Amino acid sequence: MKTQLRKIELLAPARDADIAIEAVRHGADAVYMGASAFGARASAGNALDEVARAVDFAHQFNARVYATVNTLVYDHELKQVERLIRDLYHIGVDAIIVQDMGILRLDLPPIALHASTQCDLRTVEKARFLESVGFSQLVLARELSLDEVRAIADSVQVPIEAFVHGALCVSYSGRCQVSEMVKGRSANRGECAQMCRLSYDLEDGEGHKLMENKHLLSLRDLNMSSRLAAMLEAGISSFKIEGRLKEAGYVKNVVAYYRRALDRLIAANGDRYERASCGTSVHNFDPDVAKSFNRSFTTYFADGHRLPNGHSMASLHTPKSMGEPLGKARNVRGKTMEIDTRKPLANGDGLSFVNVRGEYEGCRVNVANGNRVVLNDEVQIPAGAMIYRTHDKAMADILAKPSTERRIAVDAQLALVPGGISLTLTDEPGNRVTHRLETDAIQPAQSTQADKQRQVLAKLGNTIYVLNEAQLLDGSFIPSSLLTRLRRETIELLDRAQRLTYRFDLRRTEDREAPCFATELTSADNVANHLAEEFYRDHGVERITPAIEVQKPAGQEPVPVMHTRYCLRRELGACRLDPKARQLTDELYLRNGNTLLRVDCDCSRCEMRLYLLNP
Repeated sequence: MKTQLRKIELLAPARDADIAIEAVRHGADAVYMGASAFGARASAGNALDEVARAVDFAHQFNARVYATVNTLVYDHELKQVERLIRDLYHIGVDAIIVQDMGILRLDLPPIALHASTQCDLRTVEKARFLESVGFSQLVLARELSLDEVRAIADSVQVPIEAFVHGALCVSYSGRCQVSEMVKGRSANRGECAQMCRLSYDLEDGEGHKLMENKHLLSLRDLNMSSRLAAMLEAGISSFKIEGRLKEAGYVKNVVAYYRRALDRLIAANGDRYERASCGTSVHNFDPDVAKSFNRSFTTYFADGHRLPNGHSMASLHTPKSMGEPLGKARNVRGKTMEIDTRKPLANGDGLSFVNVRGEYEGCRVNVANGNRVVLNDEVQIPAGAMIYRTHDKAMADILAKPSTERRIAVDAQLALVPGGISLTLTDEPGNRVTHRLETDAIQPAQSTQADKQRQVLAKLGNTIYVLNEAQLLDGSFIPSSLLTRLRRETIELLDRAQRLTYRFDLRRTEDREAPCFATELTSADNVANHLAEEFYRDHGVERITPAIEVQKPAGQEPVPVMHTRYCLRRELGACRLDPKARQLTDELYLRNGNTLLRVDCDCSRCEMRLYLLNP
């Protein structure tokens, strides 16, 4: 009996339909994008007809489109959300990504539901619960180690989705209220003010500054390309790239990079895995994630909970892109310098470095001559400073143009039939159509015809297909106009067959008897409407504190606004659990202007919480 192969999905972000199409073209098996409202990136919404355009393109390759409806929903918005999801179902969206459990109590069509990263899925108990109430795919918290991922994947039957690349939220997703409390902009409503990307002073209990103007909460970007095999082994089926606000060039490059890497692993393990969509992408560039926006990279907690001192997760100097490491600066004189690199440089390249004051600084290359450059301005670069390239002009020019074609292989078989000729086409996913034309124009050939027939059948440039194998009628002369018509009409039938045989996932049945992962929910569990409360009470929850967005904390006590596995003490080499670490005062605070946050390190859990002292 043949073992069922696990489908492996590369999931790409899309700010709009054009980027969604480019993501699929460059190798994505699925894309996720915002609809007209209620997506966790408020500035990345799309009208229904634009989502439909992305769906129509993706489905040609059996690629999927997931719509993000993953904000908290207020009571007066529930009917609007219900209508939106129905509309998304009718235009062919494959699944809805959800945070608010009130959505499960709406009158919905049978569309598949995916649990958003804002669900803060970190435990086996929560994974089992979300599976039992009808979610078809579970997005794990980014903070998990591969051992923790494996334990969750082994406990459920539905596919596990995990982030593989892109920006990191410093807080557990869904459990960050600092933007709401300080700016009145809820991250759980798609309006995050990115307080974690600001600079802070680190102070002790007496207000003495231990560090000044550093981006102490701004994490590096995730890059798990070196851990893909381990992620597969841990049970991950969907590899998610972050970045629904990113431009097309970023998505093209990062998708192409991970497509190549995953294809190699799938090919090497063909008895275990198969790709979730079909078609082959041929790129006219060499993808390299270091050439796209990045704050330098980290694998975060993939290899364990407690990391040794000296392992940096934060980008302390800047929240901006550090770019691609080039080499060290030398012979800096005014606007000129040499860079110890073998990588080709170009006029218009953007460079970055940390200057003599310990600050991030950028500049532009006016003239490049080998590894010697003339800059647009004089710079103060310390001797031996590492130079990074934040803008690769040559790569940007390539990505600004069409850079990839994606085609589905098709086999062709010509045959003589009574009164005419037929063409059978079989595509990569297994769709098979036969089309017949009646004609008396076919005659015995005086010379070989195979090359001419293959040439006509291979003219598929305006379609998504590429000719693979062909069984031809070498001994028969077929007029080119007739064969062209036969090819065109048969391709139209194949397109129709693909649309008719496309398979949608349906919403899984909710087990109404499944017990919730907890009997008491706090404001961090984000219950924002009466249907969400009803859902949780149906599953045994006894006490519910509403979300901060609908009920602000009362009293004068400090407000917990961020919960994270990232720890400032560990980042600064002062972990309390390491006897050899540097010492920091027990009381630590972060200050940005009038915002003061108390740092509370829970060493028993190896976690950190921030409390707002002056809401």
